Amino acid sequence: MVEESQEPGASVSLVARRHGVNPNQLFTGRRLAADGAFTAAAAGEEVVPASAWRAQQEQIREWHLLLGKKTREAGDRSSARGQILHEALQHADPKKRWLLRGPPPPRDGSR
Repeated sequence: MVEESQEPGASVSLVARRHGVNPNQLFTGRRLAADGAFTAAAAGEEVVPASAWRAQQEQIREWHLLLGKKTREAGDRSSARGQILHEALQHADPKKRWLLRGPPPPRDGSR
């Protein structure tokens, strides 16, 4: 109906009447379409309520904080986990040790 009402020479009131809806509903639909409200539905993407999206974002933030805390614990030799990691690195084959720590920085100083 929105597309039909936007054709040249079309009347919103006539299109609404032909489909048995109030013209105000069609005007609202046209405004929503202009604001991009139908983009996700047209793209075949899943649409979720904003409250669910905000809850997921909060959960992701909590996981990031927890992951950061665990990473700091693992790097801290005073913690039990940090001590275990440190000892494991001491016993690891020197050629494979970089796999556990990550690749070394480039020798030329670039990143």
